[in-house]
Formats: sequence, C-alpha cells, structure tokens
Amino acid sequence: MVKDQEYLRNKASYCLDLAKKLGATSASVSVGHSISESVSFRNKVLDESNRSDNLGVSITTYIDKKKSSISSSNLLDENIKTLIEKCIETTKITPEDEFNGLPDKNLLANKIKDLDLYDQSHIENDKKIEYLKELETATSDNDKIVNTESGFTENKSNFILASSDGFCEGYKTSSFTASCVAVAKDDKSMERDYDYTSKCFLSDIKSSSHLAKETREKTIKKLSPKKIGSEKINIIFDKRIASSLLSAFAGAISGSAIARGTSFLKDKLGEQVFSQNINIIDQPDILKGLGSRPFDSEGVKTETLKLVEKGQLKSYLVDTYNGKKLNLKSNGRCGGTSNLFFENGELSFDELLKSNSKLIYVTETIGHGTNLVTGDYSVGAAGFLIEN
Repeated sequence: MVKDQEYLRNKASYCLDLAKKLGATSASVSVGHSISESVSFRNKVLDESNRSDNLGVSITTYIDKKKSSISSSNLLDENIKTLIEKCIETTKITPEDEFNGLPDKNLLANKIKDLDLYDQSHIENDKKIEYLKELETATSDNDKIVNTESGFTENKSNFILASSDGFCEGYKTSSFTASCVAVAKDDKSMERDYDYTSKCFLSDIKSSSHLAKETREKTIKKLSPKKIGSEKINIIFDKRIASSLLSAFAGAISGSAIARGTSFLKDKLGEQVFSQNINIIDQPDILKGLGSRPFDSEGVKTETLKLVEKGQLKSYLVDTYNGKKLNLKSNGRCGGTSNLFFENGELSFDELLKSNSKLIYVTETIGHGTNLVTGDYSVGAAGFLIEN
C-alpha cells in the first residue's frame, strides 16, 4: 500500500519550513511513493518476479535568482535537514539566472479535478501468473509460433507537490500492463511481433485470449516478407507508430528546444507544418487517461492544448523557466505532454486504403533517425504493400 496523502504532506511541509529557516527565499518540494510488481514468462515458464518500493523526496531551493536541487530516498528528519543544508550551500555558490523562479501564483492549479486515475484493486502474483500462462498458451495455438515472451506489471503511486508560495496538492495513480511478444517461423523466414494492453484500471485491460489473438495474428502475417525496389509511394502509418512520431514532434516543440534554437520549428508558430487534415491535441483531463494530470510538475494548471490545427502550429510546450526566456506564459507542460494524440480524420481505415491504387501500410519502424534540428526523418520500415 502506498503512503497516504497526510504522510506525504507532512514531509513536504517539514521540508519547506526548514528550507525557509535555513535561508532559502523560496522553495519547492516533491515527495512521492511508488510500488511496482511484475512477473515475466518465457515459453510458458516463469522467468522473473520482481517488486520495487521507492520512497523519495526532491527539493529545489532558491536564493533570489540562484537555484539548486537535491534528492534522496531517505526521508528521516535528520537526513532531510542535512540534505537541505547541502542544497542551500550549493545554491549560494550557483551563478544567478534571471529566468529562475517559481511559477506565477495565478497560474497554479486551485481546483483539483478527480480524474479517476487510481484503482484500489490489487492482482496477486499467482493471478498474474495465471493470466500469463493463459496468454502464452493461447498465443502458441498455431504451429508457426515457436517462441513467446510475456509480462504483467502493476504500478501504484502517490505524491505531493508543494511550494513556498502556498501550493500543496497531489494525487494517486495506478496502471496495469500486460504484454506479449511472439516469434513465428516458416520455411522462408522467422518474424517477431507483439501486442500489449495498459490501463489505469485492472478491469479495463484486454483479456488474455484477446491479447493472444492479436499477437499471434500480427506475427504470422509478417512471415515470408519481400523487399521492394526504391520508389516514391504513399504510406499509411499504423496507429502503433503514432507514439514515436508524436514523441519526436513533442521534442521539437518543447520550450527548451525552442529557447536554445535547436529545433527546426523555431519561429514557426502560425505556420503550416503539416497537411491541413492534421490536428494534434494534448488533453490532460481524460478520465482514466494514463497521461492525465490536473497540474504539471511545477503545479501549473493544465488545460487542453490544440498544438496543431488544420496543419498549422498553434503552440509550444512551455514551462516557467523557458516561458520567461521566450516571453510566453507557462501552459502547464513542465515535464512534457499528457495524453498527446492525432485527432481522428474524416476517412476510415478502409477508405484510406481505397483512396490509393498503391501504398505501403507501415506497421513497424526501425531505428531512431529523427533530427530535430533539421526536421529530417529517416527510419527503416516494415509493413504491407497494398495494391488495388
């Protein structure tokens, strides 16, 4: 069971009071507790069972425009006192930076919405093992499947974020994740593919039979691949690739990259950067959303951002520090995005396939060939050539 809010609040208050007494002009602190339990299988045999229990504190102290941070997993009062003393001493000798400081008070979250991010349910290891046995047995229900690996992980966490400006809020989160990797073989080739399910609530994850069917079918479909010649051709990305595309895009519009001038999207606000059919949204208030959060890692309230609208770049991801550099207000993205996604288009998947006489449906990319300075994107790809 993770530590309750009262315990974490008391530790956070102790840290802030002590930091002020020891000379900090302002301070912020995050106190968190997380528990993770995982089980993994390989070829229907138990491979590993792990449990981690992490309790930690991270403290940032300011003396005017000087700043330093320190963290520890030892939350005894005497250790925290030593920790803050060292942090204050480091702050004193750190060069001033005019952009250092806590967020504006009027940007802080003051009404914390319950986003239903925590499931009280707990699945014992024997139940995890039972799920994985069923998963691998069902995945192997074809002679072409020669190898399987699977895993089940349960995470629970609770934290408090507090600052000397009076902010003190936190919330619990949970996640349940099951995954399966399969290897298929025929006379011509051996191929690998996977599927997974991850939700905040245990009752929402895919059944073992469903996950097995998806993994098995995806893997077998990849057998006996052929190379094609070089040509200019339309492509459709499978939805599994969206996360890597969006991650690269988020890096290119991060406040730090824009402020440093290391992004090809610097000075591109309001300009067309995608097809007019593309909308990209970051929505932090989705109920039971794995990335949902009522505030960012500075306590700034989060709201839905339409980052790209009809292909035009509408916003950067801005925190307090880089916002000051760019003369922009923080939009609650310290720590990155929340639930970032491409908005559904007007055409269905089948309609997209029929809209081209010849295209490649890309189901996997290989490598990390994204250059955020130039905007070049070059990766290996595997998928299906679809004609007529």
